[in-house]
Amino acid sequence: MSIRQVDIEEKKEWQREIELERLGEMSKILGYGEDALTLWALKQHISDILQKFQDQTTPANCLVFYRPSFGRSGEEKSAQIGEFDAILVSSENIYLIESKWDNLSRFKNDEITIRDEQELRHRVFSWYITHWDRKYSNNWGNFMKEQIDDFQKKFTEKRIAPINSILARNLEFILSNLQKCCKNFSSEHNIKNVLLFFHNRKFTTPPSKISGNFNLLSIDYSQEIMGNFITLD
Repeated sequence: MSIRQVDIEEKKEWQREIELERLGEMSKILGYGEDALTLWALKQHISDILQKFQDQTTPANCLVFYRPSFGRSGEEKSAQIGEFDAILVSSENIYLIESKWDNLSRFKNDEITIRDEQELRHRVFSWYITHWDRKYSNNWGNFMKEQIDDFQKKFTEKRIAPINSILARNLEFILSNLQKCCKNFSSEHNIKNVLLFFHNRKFTTPPSKISGNFNLLSIDYSQEIMGNFITLD
């Protein structure tokens, strides 16, 4: 191959790379349903959550876990508690988040009722937060040994996460990172149970009440949809 032919091939390759970059800049990501709306809110509306609680942390200094899983909700006597839609951590608070949407319909209920398994998930995970300490890092066995009696007294229907389980490793990783980010980590007062209600204001009046000790935050998505899909990029 001559030098000229090499130059031509390199130019063609360079042009292909530029075209791929241009196409990448033009691409759109569209999502549908509750999970997509949750991700959209975490990308676009963290400031709304912080403002509701008069949290002075900037969104850029927050940590977000999207759909962190702690197994399925589990049978009685199981250690699994299901998954949050998100956990948002600021320097001031820890927000344990569930999501619900109007399902593109005319939502008419004035009050949202939190399901029993959701409430239990929040109570169990809040217990983990308030009983976790740095000394337990890389030593879930000691955590179990020192805390299991208190756990079983409070949650007779559940079990503490067993040693060497994926559940225990996930809990340890998340709890350690929550503690790094939130200066009021172990204070129960700084754990906020939140339900994000996504609605289209053209059709739905969001509920004004919520059961349990949950905080309700309604977010209108009507200006952000294309068809029935939300733009995520």
